[in-house]
Amino acid sequence: MRRAVFVDRDGVICRNRKDHVRNWEQFVFLPGALTGLARLAKSDLCVVVITNQAIVNRQIVPAEVVEEINDRMVRAVASAGGRVDEVMYCPHRPDEHCACRKPRPGLLLQAAEKLDLDLGNSYLVGDAQSDIQAGQSVGCACYLVLTGRGKRQLIQSLLRGQRGFKIASDLRAATEDILRRQRGESGARIDVSTARDGR
Repeated sequence: MRRAVFVDRDGVICRNRKDHVRNWEQFVFLPGALTGLARLAKSDLCVVVITNQAIVNRQIVPAEVVEEINDRMVRAVASAGGRVDEVMYCPHRPDEHCACRKPRPGLLLQAAEKLDLDLGNSYLVGDAQSDIQAGQSVGCACYLVLTGRGKRQLIQSLLRGQRGFKIASDLRAATEDILRRQRGESGARIDVSTARDGR
């Protein structure tokens, strides 16, 4: 079974927009994202992008457009020397109570079944509590990046007592720490709460 790095899209790979990323012209890579994905491409880790895209079932953007944006993202990452092995998205609204919308782990479980992944020895990088909760529920080592919603979400996480994740400035920094862990070296970005519970 392979290990994987699950990466949220909006706020981790590309800039968040209050009105959502509705076309490719609005998709802007965040600093460090392409570099981080290029570093992961040189490892044996599977790279899976998982993203909530309720804009589909809210009828803001058709599924075909979301898929086109994702396809173009994958091609742009490859052109920059990176690799994305799979993109999985949840089209459902929160009120539909599906199993695949983060913080539920459905997307991770689907990816694990499809790609034969060892979730307990995999990683997740996100900018929201919902990302961290999804990863933790299946045993992934989780990273909260401070891009996107990360800074606000970090404060909320600490106030709510959510623990057991690492903090990284961006996807590149999280990637470097993951690769250090893969080599058996100590990570450099460890939250105090993370150190307490052994992550």
